Amino acid sequence: MRIAIVLNSSWNIYNFRRGLIEELLKEGHTVLAIAPKDKYSDNLVNLGCEFHPVTLEKKGSNPFKDIKYLGRLYRIYKKARPDIILQFTIKPNIYGTLAASMLNIPVINNVCGLGTVFLREQLLSSKVARMLYKFSFRFPQKVFFQNQDDLSLFIERRYINPNITDLVPGSGIPVEKFKSDGFKRNKVFRFLLIARLIYDKGILDYIEAIKILKSQGINAQFFILGAIEEDANLGISKSQLDSWVAEGLVEYLGVSDNVSAIISEADCVVLPSYREGTPRVLLEAASMSKPLIATNVPGCKQTIDDGENGFLCNLKDPQDLAQKMALMLQLNDQELMVMGEKSRKKAELEFDEKLVVRKYLDTIKHFDS
Repeated sequence: MRIAIVLNSSWNIYNFRRGLIEELLKEGHTVLAIAPKDKYSDNLVNLGCEFHPVTLEKKGSNPFKDIKYLGRLYRIYKKARPDIILQFTIKPNIYGTLAASMLNIPVINNVCGLGTVFLREQLLSSKVARMLYKFSFRFPQKVFFQNQDDLSLFIERRYINPNITDLVPGSGIPVEKFKSDGFKRNKVFRFLLIARLIYDKGILDYIEAIKILKSQGINAQFFILGAIEEDANLGISKSQLDSWVAEGLVEYLGVSDNVSAIISEADCVVLPSYREGTPRVLLEAASMSKPLIATNVPGCKQTIDDGENGFLCNLKDPQDLAQKMALMLQLNDQELMVMGEKSRKKAELEFDEKLVVRKYLDTIKHFDS
């Protein structure tokens, strides 16, 4: 079969769907990678994919640009004629589904989290996105969700037929690749937050929690890794970040193609996000035997058994986040090591990439008969 994988960046396909692509190629399928061209596009070709570039404005909701994106996908789908299309993230899910429906090509979508569309429901762009979800999701043959909360919300609001839904544990994690080099605790405890620098990732809560801990005289190091996105409504400005660094609150590590090396140097990974699909950074950290702290919200909460492999904190509650970080600091070496081991076990049992790939392969077989 000719199987298309459509995403909002080549980087995303290569880093998060490589395992799926390798298995599809191994089974003799032709894989078409459809995404904006970036420095990872050649990697997809070297992997064995046919690469089809498509222009996409990932941010914003300019209807004219989005309609152009729909038209571009339609032309690519019509010319490349995939037998089935696997789509991920909001714009491919919505506009790719509409394009495929016009060509009678079956579609499997993956809702990778709901984010701003459902966190900021009063925004006009969010209202439009929800309307488009409801309309376009009449057409897919299958839709995977990454957590039960998102799935239930779509069913309750009648955005989707429950009979075409299923759950997958995020993008999964290749546990054989992400593994610990052995337990070691830093002399000065290191907390690490990995996320795009937008408010909805809980960046401000992390900073406020750090201020609380420092006011209590707690000695620890606090790091942020992730891209700056200076959006007027959603993003943390570079000047704001620079001021935090100048105050000595955090160290900013920029962005990296080797996230695992940075995780390995941390004692605990923190993500006080407001809503997720299933956050890849927590899966990577868990697979590398790191204790976790995250908010008790859809997407984050299924990665943590509270008190076992980490701690859940309250949403938008820096005081509670600081308390959970202090609890983590108070663990002795043995307790910290055991918590990390439980993270690894949870990653192996519940979030192994092989579980996700198997679901896709089994679903695709229904169309290959």
